[in-house]
Amino acid sequence: MTDSVLNVLLGLVASAISAALGWLAQALRRRRKVERVREFFGLPAGSECLIVVPRSIGTGSHATTVTRRDAYALMWLAGLVEECGARPELVAHDAAHRGLGVKTELCLGGPVSNERMAAHLAWGLPGVLVTSGPGPGSNVIVVGEHDFTADRDQAHTLLARIATPDGGRPVFLVSGQTGTANQAGVRYLVAHHRELARRYGRDGTFALVLRAVNPEAYGPDMVEVAADVTAEALQRPAARSTVV
Repeated sequence: MTDSVLNVLLGLVASAISAALGWLAQALRRRRKVERVREFFGLPAGSECLIVVPRSIGTGSHATTVTRRDAYALMWLAGLVEECGARPELVAHDAAHRGLGVKTELCLGGPVSNERMAAHLAWGLPGVLVTSGPGPGSNVIVVGEHDFTADRDQAHTLLARIATPDGGRPVFLVSGQTGTANQAGVRYLVAHHRELARRYGRDGTFALVLRAVNPEAYGPDMVEVAADVTAEALQRPAARSTVV
């Protein structure tokens, strides 16, 4: 074998080794990225996740009816769970009679349409008050000194992650003032979960109020953070009004 042929063979072997090492490094980075996402959502591969479904509120709505916007949001949540290699289990809000921490829970809708949401807010975020009614200005998220009212130009969503006792699986809340706001909150969570994990830790508790800008024109696409209300949401007020 001549020196030139040997040099070519050695070059091919070196290139193959370099390519294999590059592929392995990329695979390891992708795996670490997926593992960090799974850790943030408490969704190891093969686990199960509870997605709590709200009921539709409105004249003639059946107790098991889900709005079109909420159905879209549920599809996004189910897709997120499946991307983590976990299995989503959809359950009605008034049929989720189980404790916390065993399974990751994704709870959608306001406390009026979702009894499970009302229980989570009272337990984990006692500083949050959500009111709902038919009149203008009646849909309000109150946290500490902040009042977030839905109107023609904006609708708000409470997006929260609550760590459960003894290092159990977390609870995620997406409580919007409208179906569009619910969908906006879910899409924000899907798009920004890595940023949220970096800011609040992969096992922390946080509460944000998001603003859907001009939802009649832009739907759930124009979303911004209105306020980080984590500290106020965790603080139990001296007196609390009844949710209506």
